[in-house]
Amino acid sequence: MDSCGIVGGVVNTVSVKQGLSFADPELESHASGVLVAVEQRLHRAVNSADPLVAEAARQLLDAGGKRYRPLLVILSSQFGEPAQERVVDAAAVVELTHLATLYHDDVMDEADLRRGAPSANSRWGNSLAILVGDYLFARAAEIAADLGTAAVRLQAQTFARLVHGQIAETIGPRDADPIEHHLRVLAEKTGSLISTSSRLGGMVSGVTDRQVDALSEYGEMFGIAFQLSDDLLDIASDAAQSGKTPGTDLREGVPTLPVLYALADEDASPDAVRLREILSKGPVTDDALHAEALSLLRDSAALKRARQTVHGYADRAREALTVLPDMPARKALNALCDAVADRTA
Repeated sequence: MDSCGIVGGVVNTVSVKQGLSFADPELESHASGVLVAVEQRLHRAVNSADPLVAEAARQLLDAGGKRYRPLLVILSSQFGEPAQERVVDAAAVVELTHLATLYHDDVMDEADLRRGAPSANSRWGNSLAILVGDYLFARAAEIAADLGTAAVRLQAQTFARLVHGQIAETIGPRDADPIEHHLRVLAEKTGSLISTSSRLGGMVSGVTDRQVDALSEYGEMFGIAFQLSDDLLDIASDAAQSGKTPGTDLREGVPTLPVLYALADEDASPDAVRLREILSKGPVTDDALHAEALSLLRDSAALKRARQTVHGYADRAREALTVLPDMPARKALNALCDAVADRTA
């Protein structure tokens, strides 16, 4: 597959489908060019002398993706003096780490599809899928080593947070508040790596420690907002808008934020009581009940509250950027927050 073609699709997905409009054509052109180089770096990184390993490792890379994490590395690097080779390597580190987690997630979720294609575990079995994920983690660490000790430490700390978040999700809230537990899981499973993306972009371009911390905070808050917006999309959007089947999480019993808010709601109105009654029974697999629950959720105070939560995290991400210079990269990062807050696909 042609790298330029892949990245052209990625840039289009981010700037058009996700609502991000670069106010500065020069920055957009630069980001597009670096993404081409990142894609080429990723393909070199996943290569192996063993054809089966190479094919399995390319499985998700060839399936595409939005490349949000590399884009954040690129934009964050603009606040310093970026050397393109280091920025490309940093972007490859975070994307390889992300891809590795997807291989492991699909095994744990027993997923048959990923990005519209058969998952690695469905093609080659769980053991190979886990090992390929491990291989990608190792390749990410190898590239991080070329960026210095601080980058290696950051990647290892991020990996630890990702695993911790997965363990917390697997075990469940236990005695913790379910809503607080859900937000903590999102911070560790999604926010941590997106935070690392923006942090690493600043680190490799030599910005100040204060600016690195600001970029890290931005990434964490943006990452949580982005993942929470998926909770809303699963309920609020229709299939034509999002390309996803609405209410999938309901059928699978996944406790997303609107559902958790609905279950915690003490509203005694007939609709709220009925919604809690349906949701309290776990996965909603009956078609009639599923349609009823989806309709009630769409009109519920819980969905409105979840939207407010997404906006709250997006606002916190924007606030973190105030210590950074007012330049096109900052405007683009702010625009990403706007796109996530009002996301429909």
